[in-house]
Amino acid sequence: MPDQQIAANLEAAFAQHGFAQPSVAILQKASGVSLRTLYKYYPSKEQMIIAALEHRQQRYLAFLTQGAPTPGLDAVIHAFKQLQQWMKISAPNGCMSMQAIAAFPENQQISHVVNSHKQAVQQFLAKQSQRPDCAAALFLVHEGIASAWPLMGEATINSALKLTQTLLEQK
Repeated sequence: MPDQQIAANLEAAFAQHGFAQPSVAILQKASGVSLRTLYKYYPSKEQMIIAALEHRQQRYLAFLTQGAPTPGLDAVIHAFKQLQQWMKISAPNGCMSMQAIAAFPENQQISHVVNSHKQAVQQFLAKQSQRPDCAAALFLVHEGIASAWPLMGEATINSALKLTQTLLEQK
């Protein structure tokens, strides 16, 4: 599918350049298609951002589940260890969704995509933990890792794993 490849290329471009800085010309070059084709699939820069964020969400949730054990404490620990790898490889500067919101705080479409992504992560954590009552707390741990990573790196994971174990071992 050409639109998925374009979205993947746009994701890489936004990860490299941020959201505010790259011009459509830079995004067109990064997309690997003509300007006409780029606009055929994504008629505005905001639509390009949305496509990149949606593509990233699919990749992210699939990455978190790679090699996951059966749901429970071990599955959440696995997800946070996967998050550690994701931060090292794909997000050393923090959460791309939050960067999009920071660059376009008034854009309702971008806000909606980011909110949908965050809800999907919370639902994923509820499912992996088998503890819907802890989903909000696990989500906050997840977001803490992503937010603190640029400053604290590996230390965020150790603290998150301790919090997670304490949280999920409570009845």
